[in-house]
Amino acid sequence: MKLWRKRASPDPAAAANAAAGARYGSPQERLKGDAQETARQRLVIASGLFAVVFVAIALRMGYVSLLRDGAEPTQRVAARGGAIQSERGDIVDRNGAVLATSIPVMSAFVNPRLLLDSTDAAKKIVSALPDLKYEDVKGKLEEDKTFVWIKRGLSPREHDRVNRLGIPGLEFQAEERRIYPQGTAAAHILGYASVDNAGLAGVERYFDQQLQSGETLQLAIDLRLQRLIEREIARAVEKFSAIGATAIVMDATNGEILAMASLPTYDPNSAKTITNEALFNRATLGVYEQGSTFKIFNTAMALDTGRVTLNSVFDATSPIKIDRFTINDDHAQRRPLTVPELFKYSSNIASAKMAVEMGSETQKAFFDKIGFLKPLTTQLTELAAPLYPRNWMKINTMTIAFGHGISVTPLHLATGASAVVNGGTLYSPSLVKRNAASDPGRRVIQAKTSVMMRQLLRLNAVEGTGKNADLPGYEVGGKTGTAEKPSRGGYRQKALISSFVGAFPMNDPKFVILVSIDEPKGTKDTFGFATAGWVAAPSVKVIIEGMASLYGILPGDLKQGLPPIEIASTPVPAPVPPPHFVPASARHRGGAQEQRKALPVRPGPNQAAAAPQTGVRRVAAE
Repeated sequence: MKLWRKRASPDPAAAANAAAGARYGSPQERLKGDAQETARQRLVIASGLFAVVFVAIALRMGYVSLLRDGAEPTQRVAARGGAIQSERGDIVDRNGAVLATSIPVMSAFVNPRLLLDSTDAAKKIVSALPDLKYEDVKGKLEEDKTFVWIKRGLSPREHDRVNRLGIPGLEFQAEERRIYPQGTAAAHILGYASVDNAGLAGVERYFDQQLQSGETLQLAIDLRLQRLIEREIARAVEKFSAIGATAIVMDATNGEILAMASLPTYDPNSAKTITNEALFNRATLGVYEQGSTFKIFNTAMALDTGRVTLNSVFDATSPIKIDRFTINDDHAQRRPLTVPELFKYSSNIASAKMAVEMGSETQKAFFDKIGFLKPLTTQLTELAAPLYPRNWMKINTMTIAFGHGISVTPLHLATGASAVVNGGTLYSPSLVKRNAASDPGRRVIQAKTSVMMRQLLRLNAVEGTGKNADLPGYEVGGKTGTAEKPSRGGYRQKALISSFVGAFPMNDPKFVILVSIDEPKGTKDTFGFATAGWVAAPSVKVIIEGMASLYGILPGDLKQGLPPIEIASTPVPAPVPPPHFVPASARHRGGAQEQRKALPVRPGPNQAAAAPQTGVRRVAAE
């Protein structure tokens, strides 16, 4: 018989455990899996936290560097990264020569709170930068700040020396530095920029926004011509021991300023050394009584009315005495003079009588029309307003006829002269190149008046007081003007402003040139004279010679056709003068000093005195 063994029934719990083990692994494996899951969860949480912190830091950096105002954070970020300023645009002359540009430089700054020893750091910094003062540097390093400048615009050698110091907290920032490759050339036109590249004077200031955007600025000036006039007036200042000078060359056909210089001058590369005297632009800020150069405008006014012709006669037999003032002629002819003779001999007496015949209102209106009663409009902020009488009385009408009793800048004079010789159109002076549409100009005198004035100016350069400016073959014309400078209570007879304004060629004027010398002293070559015909006119001739060479202008290139003036002498008896023109010989004659006095200039309403305020009472030098 076969015996069967009874099988034990399975344990349900064991079966469940076995099934779970098969499904989830052993207990050791399950513990290992739990640990891995926990690690993954922690990693996700940590990554999330890092992401939040990173985003917060990024937002903060963006806020600080882009939105928040204040120099220190921006500078520090730039020091660790890149430049914080966009490149300032170049300034070039009419031919593209670079006059101003920007270069990358490094600037040194320090966080005083990170310094280990401020005294030792100051000594090291001064040893590397000997132009700095130890006391100044030490004071900066002891300030309770996180950012102070040590020196900006380091040269490469300075940067290397400072970098080698290895001072904790001493860092560098990339910046731009404005440089002027031509040195002092055209300094008063260019002006200069601050260490932060902001324009502070000249066209740098006027066109600051355009230059900040990186746009190149092209001027009308010709660097070659600019250097020419600067050399010439520097020579004249030295030769005649003058205290200053100015020169202007303009394009008479459109008002462009081709060159403009003022002495003393300065180097815009060394802004810290610029003095107020050197910064003063005599061409646009110097308000002077221009002397007999104003006979140009008084005569043009009279001829333009049609009431005066070239054959009109004005009695210059005797000085004019009005009240306690006397008007004389330096080149007295003691007879009636025609208009050409008035110009040739630079007669104050005849000019005064011509002005009185025209009337005060006519004279004032003409001078206003030609721009002598308001500031000029040009691309500079350094512009002065003219000074003129508050009440335009008869005595003012007389003295203004020969340039006394009214004060304008040399640029006013050159601009007005351009209108007189170019056919009668007044253009605002421009330091930038322009086209015909940018300024069509406005007519101030008739074309026929301009022709007559060119004849008179040519006559003066050939036979009159401007002979030293004439250059054979180049049809030079112009007018001299010498004026005494004022002092408290009177005028200084030996302190002169000697000027010559001319143009060439007079038969087809293209260029207007003005030279003015401040307080020249006579020499043996000038026989002791310091008047315009001796000191300013020769400089104009030198400039014209240089321009002829520079631009290849030959005498044969000039147009012909300006007829000369035939001067007829007028030895006719003088008419009986009206009561207000009683000759001095018929009245009580005062002392010599009294005879030479004239009314001082009085500012007109709303006219602020421009520095230096000058005026002249001289009854006529040239």
